[in-house]
Amino acid sequence: MSDRKPYDTNLAMGLGLIDETKELLQVWLPGQPAVELYQKVLSSGKLAGGSAYRLRNIVVRCFSPRYLIQNGAPASRLKILLPVLTASEMRQLLYLYTCRANPVLADFVREAYWEAYESSARVMTKESAEHFVRRAIDDGKTSSRWAEGQIERMGRYLMGCCSDFGLLGSRMKGGRLINTIRIEQKVVAYLAHDLHFSELGDNAILAHHDWKLFGLTREDVLEELKKLSLKGHFIIQAAGDVVRISWKQPSMEALCDVLSQG
Repeated sequence: MSDRKPYDTNLAMGLGLIDETKELLQVWLPGQPAVELYQKVLSSGKLAGGSAYRLRNIVVRCFSPRYLIQNGAPASRLKILLPVLTASEMRQLLYLYTCRANPVLADFVREAYWEAYESSARVMTKESAEHFVRRAIDDGKTSSRWAEGQIERMGRYLMGCCSDFGLLGSRMKGGRLINTIRIEQKVVAYLAHDLHFSELGDNAILAHHDWKLFGLTREDVLEELKKLSLKGHFIIQAAGDVVRISWKQPSMEALCDVLSQG
């Protein structure tokens, strides 16, 4: 077992939850804990249509570990950006945080989805998702062995979450269509700065595994950052394997202000 937290089944509480997350971001106030947010949403009648139990699971077991970590920093930033980002840009940021909170999803995307994509497969099958889960269990990535029913359900959750975030398309014979996705430039800027302010060195940023969620190699990331440098986000110098970046923004909040201005 690695030092990463073991796979869990929190995806069962909600998959992408894109519309629900946008609604919760509008309601949430900085510093507000998950339980208080749940009570506020419950009493307001927002997100109606489900039980109080499901609403609590959405807020406490999905929204909170994705966006209320680090004293709510992700939620604060996304709340600023929500009115100004396109649907695709916001969806990609929610995808990033959902993967970070759910290692089983992140590894499935990096190890199974992109492998299928790069092999020119047209569809992703539920059998491939289940195979990924079984292999993960054998590799000790869960805290206990999952029953066959759990494996099958987790396979559906992984496929459904990838569908919510646009990696997979409509159902067809044999599985779901594999979509072509391309990371948005504002998402590149956001992720690069987020890694920078996590105190990673410039070269470590280019090689970080978060980029692989978007199918990007180190060379791809370097090209994306060069494009951003032309827009004045930072100054980048590359010589061989050594990259140096002069960052212009003093904080993520400052970056969000810049991104919100277009």
